[in-house]
Amino acid sequence: MRSLGIVRKVDHLGRIVIPKELRNSLHLEKGAPMEIFVDEDMIILRKYVVDEACIVTGEITPENTKLSNGMYISPRGAEILKKEIADNKKWN
Repeated sequence: MRSLGIVRKVDHLGRIVIPKELRNSLHLEKGAPMEIFVDEDMIILRKYVVDEACIVTGEITPENTKLSNGMYISPRGAEILKKEIADNKKWN
């Protein structure tokens, strides 16, 4: 994880403002849903995009590919399917 050197204070309502430059670079529009994770002493925010989750693994990665039926598959999900098809004798 890299530091951007940006520091923000938590306001009296517990809010933190994400800088405009960062919102623009991540394509975060007003009202965009965010996932919140905790890892030891870190709070991790991630843009929530459930529609782009892999149908096999559930992963959301920038490398996910949209299939013709509108579903998404990750590179790891594609490898899992490829191996299952190769291992399944009915398909050969």
